[in-house]
Amino acid sequence: MADPLSVLRQYNVSKKEIIERENQIIFGEISWPKNVKTNYLTYGSGKDGAPKEYYTLECLLFLLKNVQLTHPVYVRQAAAENIPPVRRPDRKDLLAYLNGETSTSLAIDKSAPLEIPSQVKRSADDVPEHPISKKPKYEETDVQKVKEQLAARLDAPKESSVTVDNIKSLSEAMSVEKIAAIKAKRLAKKRTTIKENDDLENGTDLRVILADDTIVSRERQWRTRDTILLSSGKTFGKNVFAILQSLKVREEGRRHPPTDKPRSAPLRQLPQPTVYSRYDQERFVRQKEETEGFKIDTLGTYHGMTLKSVTEGSKPQTKKEPTQNPPTQSGLLPVSAAKASLQAVQKKRPSKTPIIVVPSGNTSLITMYNAKDILQDLKFIPSEEKCAAGCKRESEMLIQRRKDGGLTVPYRIIDNPSKLTTDDWDRVVAVFVMGPAWQFKGWPYGGNPVEIFSKICAFHLKYDEMRLDANVARWAVTTIELNRARRHLDRANLMRFWEILDKHILKNKPTLRF
Repeated sequence: MADPLSVLRQYNVSKKEIIERENQIIFGEISWPKNVKTNYLTYGSGKDGAPKEYYTLECLLFLLKNVQLTHPVYVRQAAAENIPPVRRPDRKDLLAYLNGETSTSLAIDKSAPLEIPSQVKRSADDVPEHPISKKPKYEETDVQKVKEQLAARLDAPKESSVTVDNIKSLSEAMSVEKIAAIKAKRLAKKRTTIKENDDLENGTDLRVILADDTIVSRERQWRTRDTILLSSGKTFGKNVFAILQSLKVREEGRRHPPTDKPRSAPLRQLPQPTVYSRYDQERFVRQKEETEGFKIDTLGTYHGMTLKSVTEGSKPQTKKEPTQNPPTQSGLLPVSAAKASLQAVQKKRPSKTPIIVVPSGNTSLITMYNAKDILQDLKFIPSEEKCAAGCKRESEMLIQRRKDGGLTVPYRIIDNPSKLTTDDWDRVVAVFVMGPAWQFKGWPYGGNPVEIFSKICAFHLKYDEMRLDANVARWAVTTIELNRARRHLDRANLMRFWEILDKHILKNKPTLRF
């Protein structure tokens, strides 16, 4: 199948005419649209996972027409006409291929999809008018032959000879209405037929007749993919059936390989004596019944057993009941027993109260002074006002969050996470961030804020006119902004804290009480 790039190269090398008309580029009897893609890759495309891009036929033809221009002038001219230019690294190699200097190029993608050309429909105006001097010359023998044929036609006997006596007036033989009908019929037929060359005395008519014979001799039958299979001189069915038959014989030969030797009767297998194998214990199950009354487990194994269990055997072990401390005379347990029972109860019932960590520094907007007002009452009171009012700073506190329906849920608030145990860290659900990284010194996960915030929900409380800390901007932290003068907006802003925290606990720690 012809591709646009090779046809353009062939026409350029042989200096044939290439016609551009109505967004079509015509090569003789075939044509492609101007924007059809060739299989020539642009510079840098198709490398390192980049998508493949190809030059269009219009782009390559524009380069051949303006090859005498310098590359900057050519690029400006192409941009003015809205045509994509050929890149400078491709210019030398592409021109060498199109001019016939090289037979191929590394930039030609042989696996690129190609568009089928369309057939050119030529009109009467497209037929070139050749001058008489350029018309084909005919031999004298051809002219003499045509004259003889015409003379034979003229000398042929007529059915009836016409004489002067036989001539009658047309008005006498036919009526006026019939003559008018014949004239109208002849005029209608004349409009739909081609004028014949009846004048044989002119030498031009001989050329016309010879030209018609030459055209007929040079006619070619139009071939399509359907008519090519209806060839009269080639029987495709015979060749195709032969190929299919050979494939069938080959497949049957693979399934049933030929055997030169005649098949013999299968040999009778003799019973083989049983040989003991430690890896084939199932064959000796019957031997368990043949241990002469001894309780020997032939299928047993020592895998996973200790030396003590092997030496003592499989004796039923009696469980030792735990010794209970006798009660005192007053009916109360001793102090050691009471502590042990309390620890046992605590281990059996771990706490499910979530923990929230607030900063210990006084520069933060939320501290242990105003944490209860902010998180429980949803009202912001600065820490300075709480200190001036004589409020005591506590190391930890328990707040009650009021949910819809009148239900309250406890939350533990602390500012010193160094006292938390491993089980307590599993209950930490939120932390308020100041900004400096030293706030997380001694925390789990290596004190890395990025890893900490992937496990614990982080928040940052600030005034709306304050500049956001650089570390907070980089970390996965939810910022809650407050206005210094508008206290009526505090409740709506602080409710975002509980909305985000509820989603985090439900997704990551649903076993806690929230």
